[in-house]
Amino acid sequence: MISSILAAGLVLAVSACQKEPGYTGFIDKDSAAGASISLSTDKAVYSTGETVSFTANQVPSGETYVRYKHLGKQIGSEELLTRNKWTWTAPSGDYKGYMAEVYQKGNDGDNILAAIAIDVSSDWDRFPRYGFLSTFFKMDAVNCDDVIANLNRLHINGVQFQDWHWKHHWPLAQDKVTLQPLDTYIDIASRSTSMQTIRDYISSCHKYGMKAIFYNLCFGALDDAAEDGVQEEWYMFKDARHQNKEMHALGTPFKSSIYLVNPANSEWLSYIGDKTDDVYEELGFDGYQIDQLGGRGNLYDYNGTSIDLTAGYASFINDMKRRQPEKDLIMNAVSGYGADRILGTRNTVFAYNEMWDGEAQYTDLKRVIEENERYGGSGMKTVFAAYMNYNKSGSAGTFNTPGILLTDAVIFALGGSHLEMGEHMLCHEYFPNNNLGMTEELKSSLIAYYDFMTAYQNLLREGGSFNDVTVTSADAAYPIKSWEPATGNIITLAKEVSDRQVIHFLNFLNADSTSWRDLEGTMPEPRTVSNFSVTVQIPDGRQVNSVWFASPDVDFGASETLAFTQSGQNLTVTVPSLKYWGMLVLEY
Repeated sequence: MISSILAAGLVLAVSACQKEPGYTGFIDKDSAAGASISLSTDKAVYSTGETVSFTANQVPSGETYVRYKHLGKQIGSEELLTRNKWTWTAPSGDYKGYMAEVYQKGNDGDNILAAIAIDVSSDWDRFPRYGFLSTFFKMDAVNCDDVIANLNRLHINGVQFQDWHWKHHWPLAQDKVTLQPLDTYIDIASRSTSMQTIRDYISSCHKYGMKAIFYNLCFGALDDAAEDGVQEEWYMFKDARHQNKEMHALGTPFKSSIYLVNPANSEWLSYIGDKTDDVYEELGFDGYQIDQLGGRGNLYDYNGTSIDLTAGYASFINDMKRRQPEKDLIMNAVSGYGADRILGTRNTVFAYNEMWDGEAQYTDLKRVIEENERYGGSGMKTVFAAYMNYNKSGSAGTFNTPGILLTDAVIFALGGSHLEMGEHMLCHEYFPNNNLGMTEELKSSLIAYYDFMTAYQNLLREGGSFNDVTVTSADAAYPIKSWEPATGNIITLAKEVSDRQVIHFLNFLNADSTSWRDLEGTMPEPRTVSNFSVTVQIPDGRQVNSVWFASPDVDFGASETLAFTQSGQNLTVTVPSLKYWGMLVLEY
């Protein structure tokens, strides 16, 4: 993303990731054939009463069943026989997550063969799962659909089109005389861009029930902006005598540096508002991902008046919403800059935080989520643009699976979401940078993690409040510490949701850091802890009726009912397995 970065670093990132264009999906549709069953659904999100279509990559041998669960409770089942395709009607009740578990019966219990989540929600802002696109060279529609189908398997319900545009001040590529859209054009990084590819991507997003969101700065103008009608009086300046224009300097291969306009200037709002209306009129985008560049120091308008930049962000958001009230708006808060003003408008559908080195600790993730809820209201959700293994992004390599999974585990347990998946996995703020690849283990694990976040969204991301619950282990080899993270410990994060007490177990036993960034990709794989007994001190000594457990690292995230004993305030239960993350649920 062109935000809060040094120009030199961005140029290096671009030059490092120049590769022959071609699609390489992060989920190989044939990788599971002959080894295990993989499942898919026809959409990322459904309406109540809508038909959900399932496909398995192969027909299992033997008597096979599927059951449907909501928060650990079975609500339906059927025998699959020899089918690898079947349907299910989404239940009534909006904003619900479900898990479909495919299994076979055995003497020692059910054998889970596969599982997949289903999201039944009428709007994406309740449980946003945000993905991205970053390359728009000429592709055929089938290839575009393959990319979006990969995102669909992760239940991505909104896609940011990053750097799709022609110019920041004139995003829709048009002939300047006829104003007809151009078939191909050159983007900011001098890449060839196809208008048809953008249209095909939008069409595929809508096919899978996803929102298509276009990206642009709120205040960017290129060096030819004057000939396109942008006035000198609209810019921001570093001095009160308008001698030193504020800018974001870029070199080769970028076709221009970016000069910064006052986002609150009424004439700029009218100009860029008209250009944005043209985007909506020509392309089927559902909303606008608004970007900024973080804190810029003291700035002045053309007349020498000091500019309150964050107030300008609010003005920009409100004006865009006034012009297109049915379109969704998201605005980046770079290192939290302006988050209170952005979310205070109540005109953004969720909070979006691009995280940097000043917010590198796991504790910062929780702090930001809680701040966003204060700024935007208790229902405000947070999506993190948090770039993993960042110091490895300048050259070819692979992501470090333990670092990725532990960070996602913490983000998801806290109720957040992570912008990380597109045509490739994200390692850098310049989204086309695809230097780091994914191992097969990481690919399959992420499917389970996104299934988990979706199936249990009503516990992870809907209401409730974090609380203090004392959890102890009978085995000194597995020390348990309540939040906040510390290496050498199993960390618990407790949350009360309605009549349930949720306790997340996060495995930091082998962790080498309490930073989510895993900058050098050194986070070690945790040792798996099996069948360890814990005692939970029940708040207020309430009577527990049932206990269940689920983990994205075990049985594809399927839930398991556990035996327990309760004596007064103390409940003792055996957690079956913990690798990165497990969720224990006590039902009163």
